[in-house]
Amino acid sequence: MATSLTTGRPWRVILAFSVPLLIGNVVQQMYQFADAVVVGRHLGVESLAAVGATGSLLFLLIGFAWGLTSGFAIPIAQAFGAGDAPAVRRSVATGVLLTGVTSVVLTIVAPLVSRPLLELLQTPPELLAEATVFTQISFLGASATMFFNYLSAIIRAIGDSRTPLVFLTVSCILNVGLVVLMVGPLAWGVGGAALATVVAQAVSVALCLEFVRRRLPMLHLRRADWRVTRDDVREHLRLGLPMGFQASIIAIGTLTVQVALNTLGSDAVAAYTTASRVDGLAVAFLSSLGLAASMYAAQNLGGRRPDRIRRGVIEGTWMAIIAGLLLGVVIIAFGAPLLRLFVGHGVAADEVVDLAHLMLLINGCGYWALGILFVLRGALQGLGHTLVPTATGVIELVMRVGAAVVLGALIGFEGVALSNPLAWLGAIVLLVPAYIRAHRDLGRLKVDPVEATATSTMAIIGPTDGSMVVDAVVTQPVRVVRGSRFAWLKRR
Repeated sequence: MATSLTTGRPWRVILAFSVPLLIGNVVQQMYQFADAVVVGRHLGVESLAAVGATGSLLFLLIGFAWGLTSGFAIPIAQAFGAGDAPAVRRSVATGVLLTGVTSVVLTIVAPLVSRPLLELLQTPPELLAEATVFTQISFLGASATMFFNYLSAIIRAIGDSRTPLVFLTVSCILNVGLVVLMVGPLAWGVGGAALATVVAQAVSVALCLEFVRRRLPMLHLRRADWRVTRDDVREHLRLGLPMGFQASIIAIGTLTVQVALNTLGSDAVAAYTTASRVDGLAVAFLSSLGLAASMYAAQNLGGRRPDRIRRGVIEGTWMAIIAGLLLGVVIIAFGAPLLRLFVGHGVAADEVVDLAHLMLLINGCGYWALGILFVLRGALQGLGHTLVPTATGVIELVMRVGAAVVLGALIGFEGVALSNPLAWLGAIVLLVPAYIRAHRDLGRLKVDPVEATATSTMAIIGPTDGSMVVDAVVTQPVRVVRGSRFAWLKRR
């Protein structure tokens, strides 16, 4: 259900919005966790390493698409916060068109270049065949992944972070069941694992569309909404492209790490893959706070509440620091038993677990920095800033590449593992002063609170059977939009 983030205690609003995101991220990590367990146990450590060798390449292209669609949702959140329903619909239509074009290009081009790129990354020869199959199938289903990300972003932009969680959970449960079936009884190998994810994502797209049709009439597009202008496209690309490039820049650094790992052998690749699965469970909460901060800042910017943005970001940052410290302790203390779920026991497995646990120890000590990075970068993106968030991606690239290449050559796997916390620290060195400047700018803006009418027509969702009364008249604050919503934004 659509929810305004412009009222209530900021830290509670951010936390309440981020909890479903956290659960969704954990659910997503758990099904990736389950994928790795099934592949590792049924097909062996080498197949697990082959799947792991594709992670950086998939993140390079699909990560760009995810960042792009997340950027498209920011104008929607700003328009929703401003109470401008026509602008919300027009923004949704613009995003649909741009997402569709990107999906077509990605689906056609990416499978053709998969094997050459894997070879360029120096993927071990014994992993190349399975890695190519997994990558090509994943890219052929990229449109399902893109549209699920975009539809989820739209729903979150209007303040509903719970519904995407429901659909994601259904998708993940379906994915786990399909992986067990396709890898186990059907014996389709790593290709079956990739296909299971594609099918599950396609189902989640259908669920999102049905939900919008039934429960969100405010998002029902009309013929006039499809008449997007160059300004609409320009504004969406202004926000979407930097977020996409930022993800790609980070992915390039991850690719460099992958190259360094490939030169260290299959055990190093398997260890990094295994540790990343466990590490992802810890990172889920911090990334959820970052996305919540982005939507919170965007809605309150549209709602003309700079005071709430200032207070909310400070409170969100402290939550991220405390959570990062606690998560680090938990992962360091209990990471080893989780790692055993992937690779079992044996001499080769013991070596993989030892290397993976070393990576968890290194990452766990830096989660507090990652929390600051997510919240401050998310807030700046929600405010419409593009330069600094992109620059932090470049810094992460430089730090990660430098550590992976130089330290990896000097001290091996430990040096490669150090690339993550060093990249996080490098990024926040720029983010902290950048947000301080934005914080001061927000303090100079005038607070223009919501004006209300006595009554307005709104849809009421029945509490028992979900029926909708579309013509009930209730007392409800409604923003009176005076002129263009962009007039106030341009006074920043």
